[in-house]
Amino acid sequence: MQSLNRLPLTLKPFSSGSNPSMASSKFLVDTNNLTLTDWCGKGFASGLVNLGEIEVSRVSRFEFIWSSSAMLDTKKAVTFYRPVGVPDRFHILGHHCQPSDKPLRSFVLVAREVETCLPETADIYNQDKSPPLKNPLDFKLVWNQNAGSMEMSGVYFWLPAPPEGYKALGYLVTNKPDKPLLDEMCCVRTDLTDKCQTYRLILTAGSGKPEFSFQVWSLRPCERGMLGKGVSVGTFFCSSGWNMREDLPVACLKNLNHMLPAMPNLQQIHALIKHYGPTVFFHPEEIYLPSSVAWFFTNGALLYTKGGSKGEGIDATGSNLPVGGTNDGQFWIDLPIDDKRDFLKRGDLNSARLYVHVKPAIGGTFTDIAMWVFCPFNGPATLKIGIKNIPLSKIGEHVGDWEHFTLRICNFSGELYSIYFSQHSGGECVDAYDLDYIEGNKAIVYSSKCGHASYPHPGTYIQGSSKLGIGIRNDAARSNLYVDSSIHYELVAAEYLENDVTEPQWLQFMRQWGPKIVYDTKTELDKVINALPRMLRYSVKNLFNKFPVELYGEEGPTGPKEKNNWIQDERW
Repeated sequence: MQSLNRLPLTLKPFSSGSNPSMASSKFLVDTNNLTLTDWCGKGFASGLVNLGEIEVSRVSRFEFIWSSSAMLDTKKAVTFYRPVGVPDRFHILGHHCQPSDKPLRSFVLVAREVETCLPETADIYNQDKSPPLKNPLDFKLVWNQNAGSMEMSGVYFWLPAPPEGYKALGYLVTNKPDKPLLDEMCCVRTDLTDKCQTYRLILTAGSGKPEFSFQVWSLRPCERGMLGKGVSVGTFFCSSGWNMREDLPVACLKNLNHMLPAMPNLQQIHALIKHYGPTVFFHPEEIYLPSSVAWFFTNGALLYTKGGSKGEGIDATGSNLPVGGTNDGQFWIDLPIDDKRDFLKRGDLNSARLYVHVKPAIGGTFTDIAMWVFCPFNGPATLKIGIKNIPLSKIGEHVGDWEHFTLRICNFSGELYSIYFSQHSGGECVDAYDLDYIEGNKAIVYSSKCGHASYPHPGTYIQGSSKLGIGIRNDAARSNLYVDSSIHYELVAAEYLENDVTEPQWLQFMRQWGPKIVYDTKTELDKVINALPRMLRYSVKNLFNKFPVELYGEEGPTGPKEKNNWIQDERW
């Protein structure tokens, strides 16, 4: 297999004419010149995903139908498309839409019936079942140009009426009042579908009264994460006067193929990391740098037991750490109390690496490559109030800091689709076209000073109220302090590959990687509040009450495997 770096992959900057919101330093993969034959497997990056009784392909060529730009601000406009170039024997499941000011790099899925190769014990095995796909019986007009008081000239939104035992997965949009032909799309047998939910409201039009309003939402599966079977189709939900407590009339697909044939094999995982692995830049003034777990253990980290007075040394692999169980407070890791304490706090950039967890996403149609970075110490926070910066002496400190970001890879093509940036108690998902890149298709991740949260671009990010300019500072910048994850990484888990990846012993440590210390923050915060003008005190005090609890006590985090996003989807 050839290295991915040898692929004829073309990068081209966005021009300001094609997308005013994109800076000239942003790059996008030109997929027309992407050759996959040298590194795709039987399923991964083959353009097809087998879901059991049906097989799906992605279509990324579209024909324009209608845009809301005539009635809305251009930045709020949405464009609707029909897929074109649908492969033979495949059927459309619905039309697509997206914000008009974004590059058109989305896709919708089209489906065809296939003979199942799964064993008789599989969920889908039943010779008496109806066909997986059927045309709708009729179409219901959801919205047109005469609805309410809005003038949406020349556009009609149609909801298919599925046969009994089938579900609609999307809507059709037309420019004429005539109903679409029944063979223009297919519905899917109910047992091959999964529940979906509205995600982002992308278009609102019409009266303020619910009975006259029209809304368009993006969709995503309800059950996501490593074990979720729901598959996004790329369609949308629309309604006039929808009650959010009502069930949606559309669904998503369900992957009943437990073999997950579209997931990358071990060799392909390493090729993907070498090809897409980001460079993590730490702030030029960062004191508390990352290290490897082995360096942390062998240079003085100690295991403490509840009721014990002395800590126990930990070997490089963590073989003497208690494994399994839950975070019950019986064990924790801490720094030594001698002169090695400050040494360990500062980490060791030369030994640092990214610890990689690979897992299925969106029903196995995407691969999530979660990259975890370990820092022996999380530094104190800095409070920003307007133009004033106030370093805090204790607030925000804790021993042991696990942070991560996640690359989402499209299993149809092998392309980097997005990166999720974890940021304290939340995070953000950024599309590949809006990332900073350092070389080829290798993005940049900026780690914030002291707190090590991940950001897609340099700058100062406020954890609090950006509007008031009050909150905890998160400063991110490029420097000579960095780790290249395409080189310095260790694959620690990929459950779907079963025995191909051996998980390290320390990964099974489910307790805290630092002690719990409750200290009185009231005195320090009161000093800050009392030093402010009287008119600001109430607002700042209320803001402090909304800060994450981890800011008010020193408590080490649990390891990666104890985080809910180890199994669940990211918080996006």
